[in-house]
Amino acid sequence: MTNLISQAFKNKEKKLVTFVTGGDPDFETSLQIIKTIINNGVDIIEIGMPFSDPMADGPTIQLSSNRAISKGIDLENIFSLAKEAKKIKNNLPIILMGYYNLILYFGIEKFVKKCKENGVDGLIIVDLQPEEDEDLINELKINKIDLIRLITPTTNEERLKFILNNASGFLYYVSVMGITGQKSANLTDLEKSIAFIKKHTNLPVVPGFGIKNSIDVKNICKIADGAVVGSSIIKIIEENLTNKDKMLSEIDKFSKDLKNGTKI
Repeated sequence: MTNLISQAFKNKEKKLVTFVTGGDPDFETSLQIIKTIINNGVDIIEIGMPFSDPMADGPTIQLSSNRAISKGIDLENIFSLAKEAKKIKNNLPIILMGYYNLILYFGIEKFVKKCKENGVDGLIIVDLQPEEDEDLINELKINKIDLIRLITPTTNEERLKFILNNASGFLYYVSVMGITGQKSANLTDLEKSIAFIKKHTNLPVVPGFGIKNSIDVKNICKIADGAVVGSSIIKIIEENLTNKDKMLSEIDKFSKDLKNGTKI
């Protein structure tokens, strides 16, 4: 079985990766949002696993986690969303993103087995350090699921080499210091950082954090292999909680526009 994430990067086109918190604002609407984004040509979809203390996330994503949790969304629901997303497009890479606590509590082996059964191709675990990842890595390797590593502006050469040991799929470059959804990325710094990372690996590098619209996507795609957009989509959900039709039509328009940004 070919890993879908590596497969997605085989051609040289730039990739749009989108993030939504699974189950926000409720299960049904979340599924419709995911369907809309998939139908507009997203290349990889990240589904956030709601968590009560998402420390790397800004207020927008924190609130989306709270909304999902208040609707009783749990990991079983997240697996259902992944499974449904795969039905919409069976060669679409699906990544679950979240915090290690959830996985430990659920049980590592059981969690990875569920990922496999429900079409999950990769994981991004925000707070899992490479020093602590052995138990999870072993299960992921057996099941051919990628662990997407985060690289930050403060990652030095020695640290980068260490992180790369078990990295696969692509590298998620945290393009701004701090939490999600705040500042915009500095393109000059970004270009230098990506050149530095590329000296050490052939893995694609995809920046996230601080990428707000199709203009940002276009700028980022000129220097990287793609771009991740999350907070801006979630902002649309937040602003239209009382009008689901408007929410979906805004997300439809916005995700089409983002995809156009990758065409450079």
